[in-house]
Amino acid sequence: MSDADVMRLAKAAELLIEWEDAAGQARTVSPESLRLILDGLGLACGTPAQCAESMAWLQARRSPLRILDGDTVLAARGRVHLEDGSARDAAAGPLPIGYHRLETDAGMIDLAVAPPQGWRVADLRLDRRPWGTAVQLYSLREGDAFGDFGALGRFVGVAGAAGLDAVAMSPVHALFTADPQRYSPYSPSSREYLNPLYADPALLGFDATEADGPALIDWPVAAPAKLARLRDAYAALPEEAAHAFADYVAAADGRLIDHARFEALHGHFLRTTGAHGWQGWPEPYRNPRSPEVAAFADAYAGEVRFHLFLQWLADASLARAADAARGMALGLIADIAVGLDVGGSHAWSRGDELMLGIGIGAPPDAFQAAGQNWGITSFSPFALREQGYAPFLSLLRSAMRHAGGVRIDHALGLRRLWVVPNGASPLDGAYLTMPEVDLLRLIALESHRAQAIVIGEDLGVVPPGLREALTAHGLYGMRVLPFERDENGFIPPARWPAQAVAMTSTHDLPPIAGWWKGRDIDWRERLAPDEDRSQERIEREEDRARFREAVEAAGIAEDDPVDAAIAYAASAPCELLIVPAEDLFAIDEAPNLPGTIDEHPNWRRRLPADAATLFAAPAVRARIQAVKDRR
Repeated sequence: MSDADVMRLAKAAELLIEWEDAAGQARTVSPESLRLILDGLGLACGTPAQCAESMAWLQARRSPLRILDGDTVLAARGRVHLEDGSARDAAAGPLPIGYHRLETDAGMIDLAVAPPQGWRVADLRLDRRPWGTAVQLYSLREGDAFGDFGALGRFVGVAGAAGLDAVAMSPVHALFTADPQRYSPYSPSSREYLNPLYADPALLGFDATEADGPALIDWPVAAPAKLARLRDAYAALPEEAAHAFADYVAAADGRLIDHARFEALHGHFLRTTGAHGWQGWPEPYRNPRSPEVAAFADAYAGEVRFHLFLQWLADASLARAADAARGMALGLIADIAVGLDVGGSHAWSRGDELMLGIGIGAPPDAFQAAGQNWGITSFSPFALREQGYAPFLSLLRSAMRHAGGVRIDHALGLRRLWVVPNGASPLDGAYLTMPEVDLLRLIALESHRAQAIVIGEDLGVVPPGLREALTAHGLYGMRVLPFERDENGFIPPARWPAQAVAMTSTHDLPPIAGWWKGRDIDWRERLAPDEDRSQERIEREEDRARFREAVEAAGIAEDDPVDAAIAYAASAPCELLIVPAEDLFAIDEAPNLPGTIDEHPNWRRRLPADAATLFAAPAVRARIQAVKDRR
């Protein structure tokens, strides 16, 4: 078989054989790497016949959903059945925004009619530019060893009373309930269901057991303790709650049932065999439709029902937190992680929607010469098209259900993903093109229907034109102060774009107080004591001087670096400002240190006090007033 056959198949699969790295150098993916990637995508290419079969399979993938712009007039003859139940001639004029069905002599065609842009801050018709904070949900101290949705509701109540318009939260996707060692919010088992540890037993009359605790969460201790309390709550359901839960179970669809079965199976096999994912289960249990799985679900019906209870209570708890945020202009902003753990619930029950033989990550750059494999996977573009984007729509709707906005992690993946074959080096990866135009249209449509703004995390090596495409569809990019620089230093806030979210930092960066002190350099020095950090400290001192110059040039008189940074970002014309809790409360430690797992206490750090205490501090009140004055 010639390399030409592999190249043709790779191009048909929309793999980028030629690409440009972070330094602007042209790169070409080798035929050997392409073979590995194609095999990982399920496209056999070992022989000319296999290449031909894979090519035919690709060419047969057609979406049953036709996506139209809102001003499109159908040229087809037939009747359109609108989602409101009415019908009209297909050529009678532009269709309303929404989902409809076109009836022709050849059959039915599903239609999605998208608006030019999604929901925008301007649609709120405010007399100010709104702002808010971002919080790691687990870090909240209101009433337990780690924050949950009850704590979130109390936090947003205090924040709203202080004049904030939004609270962005870390991802709340379902992780692995039986394995508390897996607590990264960005490696979920399912993105459609919730982390049950965030369920609030207080909704059922159970008081919190701990009002305070250590600065760092010990997940292997805290998670089982919370789960035990939830089992107690399940065993003592009040009558009214029991009826509501029974109605929830009666209405549960197959996907929710599958998730509950996965949770029960995962706990069982983790205890009995040590298997951390479904790939390590006995063969019959790897198929969610097998008789063995059905028999297990019958034998352990109580455990399956308990996991349904956890989802019911978690959803009710999040709904209660969203109600507490109703007085805010935007309320809660949810976070959609870029990918999924391949050993999790979604991959087990609906693996045909994902790239099970592929990991996603990042190509080599100046910071990671070996590239990155994040150990997660994501939607297959072929499956998305074939299924009319139903998996993507389900994900968006689940995130928007209780939120006034959503943040899409690694929005660069709407255009392309760096895919790495399982077991291979990130250096053997390549960019896989995603159906960007379709995805952006559907995001705009779902945003419009849910009246929820959408923020696209557009940081890193941004492909040319992507930011313009996000803006054209109404998505908000992110302008993070440490990254807003050019050859002259920090970019003046007046030059930041309006259709963007101004931010002082993110969960992957040191907070402003920590950046000023060099806490991130201290950590790197601690983790690699043999490496010389003197040049980094010199460069940081130079950065601090440049920042001081930029602050003075912007007419900001604040002496404290945290106050100055918040004022700087608040001065930008960006329609939304997000000040992470670490900056609002002048904390110097970051929630996460990229490139580490156990070396740094990632996703474990708690806020230093409860919300009422934090917001009552004079320095915090002064920052809030300063933001209001500038917004």
